[in-house]
Amino acid sequence: MNESTVVTRLADFAEQARRKGVGAELRADAARRVLDVLGNSLAAQHTPAAAAVGALIGEWGGAPRATALGTAGRFPEASAALLGGTLAHALDFDDTHLPSILHPSASVVPAALAVAEAVGARGAALLDAVAAGIEVTVRIGMAGYDERLGNSVFFERGLHATAICGTLGAATAAAMLYGLPADGIAHALGIAASMGSGLLEANRTGGTVKRVHCGWAAHAGVSAAGLARHGLTGPPTVIEGRFGLLQAFCGEQARVAVILDRLGEEWELPGVFFKPYPCNHFTHAGIDAALRLRAAGVTEDAVARLILGTPTPALRTIGEPLTAKRRPESGYHAAFSGPYTVAAALLGGGGLGVFHADFTDAAARDPRRIALAAKVECVSDARCDAVFPHQFPAVLSAELHDGRILTERVEVNRGGPGNPLSAHELTTKFRLNLESAGTTAPADDISEIVYALADLDDLAKLLAVIRPPE
Repeated sequence: MNESTVVTRLADFAEQARRKGVGAELRADAARRVLDVLGNSLAAQHTPAAAAVGALIGEWGGAPRATALGTAGRFPEASAALLGGTLAHALDFDDTHLPSILHPSASVVPAALAVAEAVGARGAALLDAVAAGIEVTVRIGMAGYDERLGNSVFFERGLHATAICGTLGAATAAAMLYGLPADGIAHALGIAASMGSGLLEANRTGGTVKRVHCGWAAHAGVSAAGLARHGLTGPPTVIEGRFGLLQAFCGEQARVAVILDRLGEEWELPGVFFKPYPCNHFTHAGIDAALRLRAAGVTEDAVARLILGTPTPALRTIGEPLTAKRRPESGYHAAFSGPYTVAAALLGGGGLGVFHADFTDAAARDPRRIALAAKVECVSDARCDAVFPHQFPAVLSAELHDGRILTERVEVNRGGPGNPLSAHELTTKFRLNLESAGTTAPADDISEIVYALADLDDLAKLLAVIRPPE
């Protein structure tokens, strides 16, 4: 590709990141993303989605080139990435970029880990690829954010931008680690653009397919880079062209220019939010508000009614249909319920506020939680609409039997630049993830290795402690 297009500029950016490195600060941020993905993935290894994908890649077989997280097996890197991305996203505990509403690390990190192991890459190269892959994912996602609409066009159309844009980010990271030149990275991106897909209907009405979206994005990204390595080519205008990705998915509302705006000068990576709670990010501010009410002494018996105000777009995911959200059919669907998550937090959840035990099928059927969730009404809130989607705010009012009305408004999400999780909280999240999975892997040892990734000659030391014995 000789002409200057979006993919050639992104490819030049990625090649520069590989040749020069992204710098110590961005590498440290990328290491935190790796740690977060590993913890989320190991906690998810016993989920039905992981079992389904694990069974599938076992049937596929192939050369043992990369570790499939949560197993003692090694597989072709695309297969390992499929399982890794599924695990990373399966518990809805993965990081989020706003206002694009993307979960970038869940596709990029598993793809990068698989290829890095397959090619014997150094830790620094892994972190550079993770950083660049996440940046590409987010910037393409931002091209689908419509300021006038106040939301992602992908999201408004029922498209899962994480799976679509994450495929290109995964391809970027994989192509960098394969050592492809800028031209090859551009072709990998051009190929990957034909592979990204994902629909959000499961958020509304059920089904577990969404758990595989990031796995498929990681798998497709690695596959695209592999195909480029073997000579397949992609169209140079695959992003901005008449029949390109943005026109196909976002139409005239796409903003192509933001992809390249100050690319390589100002990074989106440090602003990506870490999740404190393993549930849909739209529910988090409501959880924080419920925790504040609990700290103020509000009890379930004192509550006559709870009114949860959210941004209008979020309401469609966590508040509608209200009957189903008040009585979720499973623990997984409880993670997408505003009424249930408010009830769980007000009753007192685990971890940093609510945790995995609050989203089991048994917990979703708990009579106390269901009774309290039945008292929750979900409404649109104008102030929340004004902030969304730069934050996912909420306001929670508790009308008590004694006539008092107590209100908590949360406009800055926990885990982002304005209210970050501390290093201790991130490490605690990782440790609790491992404990919830029942793994005997040494959490402190893994944390130390990940934070020192930039100095590792290869990934063998890390893989030795996260791979279960055969």
